[in-house]
Amino acid sequence: MQSEHSPIRQTEARNSVQVCLPDGRAFEAKRDTPLYEFFNTAFPNRQDLPVAAIVGEKLRELAWPVPRDVEASPVFLSDSDGMRIYCRSLSFLLIVAAYELFPGARLFIDYSVPYGGYFCEVKGREPFTTEELSRIKEQMRRLVQEDKPIERQYHTIDEARKVFASRGEESKVRLLKDFGEDHLHLYSLNGFLDYFYGYMVPSTGYLHTFALEPFPGGFILRFPRHENPTKFLPPQRFTALREVFNEYGEWLDVLGVRDAGSLNEVIRSGRIEQVILVSEALHEKRIAEIAFIIAKRHDEDHRLVFIAGPSSSGKTTFSKRLAVQLLAGGIHPYPLAMDDYFLPRARLRKGNGGTIDFDSITALDIPFFEKQLHALLSGEKVTLPHYNFKSGKREKGPTVRLKRDQILIVEGIHGLNPHLLENLPEEEVFRIFVSALTQLNLDSHNRVPTTDTRLIRRIVRDAVNRGYSATATLAMWEDVRQGEKQNIFPYQEQADVMFNSALVYELAELKPLVEPLLLQVRDPKLRIEAERLLAFLAWLVPYSSKHIPGNSILREFIGGSTLRKFRLDLAPSRI
Repeated sequence: MQSEHSPIRQTEARNSVQVCLPDGRAFEAKRDTPLYEFFNTAFPNRQDLPVAAIVGEKLRELAWPVPRDVEASPVFLSDSDGMRIYCRSLSFLLIVAAYELFPGARLFIDYSVPYGGYFCEVKGREPFTTEELSRIKEQMRRLVQEDKPIERQYHTIDEARKVFASRGEESKVRLLKDFGEDHLHLYSLNGFLDYFYGYMVPSTGYLHTFALEPFPGGFILRFPRHENPTKFLPPQRFTALREVFNEYGEWLDVLGVRDAGSLNEVIRSGRIEQVILVSEALHEKRIAEIAFIIAKRHDEDHRLVFIAGPSSSGKTTFSKRLAVQLLAGGIHPYPLAMDDYFLPRARLRKGNGGTIDFDSITALDIPFFEKQLHALLSGEKVTLPHYNFKSGKREKGPTVRLKRDQILIVEGIHGLNPHLLENLPEEEVFRIFVSALTQLNLDSHNRVPTTDTRLIRRIVRDAVNRGYSATATLAMWEDVRQGEKQNIFPYQEQADVMFNSALVYELAELKPLVEPLLLQVRDPKLRIEAERLLAFLAWLVPYSSKHIPGNSILREFIGGSTLRKFRLDLAPSRI
């Protein structure tokens, strides 16, 4: 029986919902009011716009109708997820504007540029002229001013196929062949339907900051970086980087694999082993070319080769394969791993999530490294270190003496950093930049960022070789990326040569290894990132090959590398 003093009283059902924010504020509106209406009230006139929200450990679009009382954490443009949503939505805006003006042109969003933007090209006609780009930009501006809704719609697979086939978008038609569901979500803007594997802003009125710039062979869609979401970074030279992307595009043409759908077809047809062999041969050919360049300049004053690149680019395997090629040419090199010069773990600073930040240059014992480097070049006997990642301690490695005719190959993410090279004569160092610069996108409009390829490599490698969970790797990734932006990418154009370590087949090989690791992520924020990676991996047909060569770059991450314990005897007579 209810007490007459009970605080519980019968009342009318409430037809409203509340959205509670992390700062303690709460806003109420009618049930099924879109989330963006709450945020428009909560964050008026804010330049760093909220473009999504985390609700109940899930990422939600702002167009999501709020069905019940919720706690919602806004995702701003200044967040990585927020800028991804912005760039994806901006790409859709560009595609629609270009189609409305030039319906016969097929637009391809190709690769990212270092200062914030996508290189785009058009197929089926000549590149857009400056005047045509101005028209497209004005059409985009018009759509932004009209604040057109971007709607997420359910469509059957057959409906989607017909839409894409009617526009000649073969890459999307190929991709749908392996889709296991009977329907999918398409986005609609001004009557134009397209597929994107991530979320969008609710309307074009969010997309104010962009530019279109002419560029040889196409144009660049400019956007800001999440660190400063209202301003563009100044343009940077990326001549060498562009050459690498062009080279990789030629490799993809040779292999007949231009997107995820065509890779899936190669696996289904049984041609994948041929693609693996040719991909590895192209790598070997390029490494041999670089070895030839080094051999031509080799003398007593040119004995240092520095190999730099971001995390999980395959620098270690590349340096050893380069050493083998030099040896085949009669030059006796010795590879030196910069990772062995990490400070003891007890002296290393921690990044976000309390994990060790191995990607900061402060993690290296630079004075000790320089002392040993000069001793080696002077012909002194040196006991090299070996870093034990499990114990976090530096142990004794082999004792070596470099001969006067030998080359020293030094690899590490900071190989081009001026703080590392400031005491070395610039003209005596040959610099190589290594990175996984894949252009294998899902389709003509859905990019697979090169960063995601490296992240997937690292998750697998950390689990195989370092005993880290995917949660631990994801927790440290933001620190890794910040370190790369500060200490690696600013110097990439200073390299004498670049090597692209991407392999066209690798995501199919990595998929069955990384998916179980990502599914174990339970941390709410990191789970969102894991689900994002799983979303694009879902489009790829998995493949596990026993025929990947033991010296493949990929073996550095999946295990089984024949080069893992590779070291050259410093005495040429005993090689």
